[in-house]
Amino acid sequence: MKKIYLTVIALLVMTLSQAQDITDAVRYSTDQLSGTARFRAMSGAFGALGGDLSAISINPAGSAIFLSSAATVTLSYNERKNDTRYFNGNTSNSNSDVYFDQAGAVLVFNSTKDENPWRKFTLGVNYSQNNSFDDTYLAQGTSSKSIDSYFLDYANGVPLELLETIDGESLTDLYLFLGENEGYGAQQAFLGYQGFIIDPLTDDPSNTSYSSSITPGNFDQQYSYAATGLNGKFAFNFATKYQDFLHLGINLNAHFMNYDRATRLFEQNSNAGSSTNEVIFSNNLSTTGNGFSFQLGSIANVSDNVRVGLTYDSPTWYSISEQTTQRLETFSSEFSESVFVNPDVINAYPEYTLKTPGKLTGSLAVLFGDSGLISFDYSYKDFSNTEFRPSDDLEFAFQNNLINDNLKAASTYRVGGEYRIDKWSLRGGYRFEESPYENEFIMGNLNGYSAGVGYDFGAIKAGISYDNSSRTDNPQLYQVGLTNSAEINRDFSSIVLSLSFGI
Repeated sequence: MKKIYLTVIALLVMTLSQAQDITDAVRYSTDQLSGTARFRAMSGAFGALGGDLSAISINPAGSAIFLSSAATVTLSYNERKNDTRYFNGNTSNSNSDVYFDQAGAVLVFNSTKDENPWRKFTLGVNYSQNNSFDDTYLAQGTSSKSIDSYFLDYANGVPLELLETIDGESLTDLYLFLGENEGYGAQQAFLGYQGFIIDPLTDDPSNTSYSSSITPGNFDQQYSYAATGLNGKFAFNFATKYQDFLHLGINLNAHFMNYDRATRLFEQNSNAGSSTNEVIFSNNLSTTGNGFSFQLGSIANVSDNVRVGLTYDSPTWYSISEQTTQRLETFSSEFSESVFVNPDVINAYPEYTLKTPGKLTGSLAVLFGDSGLISFDYSYKDFSNTEFRPSDDLEFAFQNNLINDNLKAASTYRVGGEYRIDKWSLRGGYRFEESPYENEFIMGNLNGYSAGVGYDFGAIKAGISYDNSSRTDNPQLYQVGLTNSAEINRDFSSIVLSLSFGI
């Protein structure tokens, strides 16, 4: 078995575009629609409704709407489809899985004294999967830009003597040394040099300028992306009802996440004069984290048929750890020779903090007695307030400036309705989420719709729903050098089943 070495890269020697960047900030600050079948069937428009375990995640005052104690569990079948366009190439792929989406319970304690203005209080706990990171796509096409630009951007400015081994030193030893002393950028320069992708302009050990061994022309490229993981939340809830018109609540939320990503670029060319004709560049990232946030909410009965709600979501403060591995393989048709640069090293980055933006939500619901209801939610979230910490670190300061310049405040609109026929409930909804990016080419707006049905068996209530959402984004292959974008039309759908019990 090969020995895997570990290097801890100090924050002070990090260079641009190592593990943490603006795409991470957006990924960990964004939530998908998740929760009970009733909640999802109405597109999550529950801020002024309450009475549902997942409604607690929108407005913590919602648990005070419950008339009696209850519990709910939810399973979901999710399918993601990606249609990817990259220059002259088009590919399609899909993946699906079954998730344990939600589970929770609320205990209702009614006042035994009629003169007490505090009619009830509730205690609740709810688990929800806020975001699934499972995603795969393949960008395949012919580009006029090579991966050599990635290695050149990192190499220029790095002395040649740092990229060559000395007597008794292995490639693993040198890669470790660079990670511990020079940083991520020097490691990328090392890979490009040892893989015969870049050449020094002179043999002087102090040389800091490099050229490519790959001549300009056309490059057939295949870039594969595969990710797994999730972002989950445990909400610990307390709520109360004052007299007959005001509900107040608070959530204390514990967050956790894991995210694993593998990317692989295969590039080949037949350009005249190229001493390197094939490149396979593999990168793996593993991320774990945990965090804390809180929510404050209220629901007021304006009349017997109208409710309004207001919720403040605090920022989430995550503590995140990341590890990366890399591998490079090249081939020269001129010399009929392959070169493998596989350091067998895990780069472990120091734990850092990510503060995601807070959110404000206003809600309105109109109830038509026992016949049905219509509900509307509006949320405002300023993604430019996302921040990597410590903010006085040079790399994080750079990324925070990028976030401030490229992300913006985004609004979310949700509307849902329910119509009851005896023990049956028919439900539907629509949602629209603005892009968090100033340039919507990077990530477009999201449109989604939903529908579902519920049945009341008495002691048990069952619900099933279907929801679908779509958006287009154009992620870059790399943040440095080869910054080509792949256009991806994303389609995400779910079938959700929930069971609720009186307890």
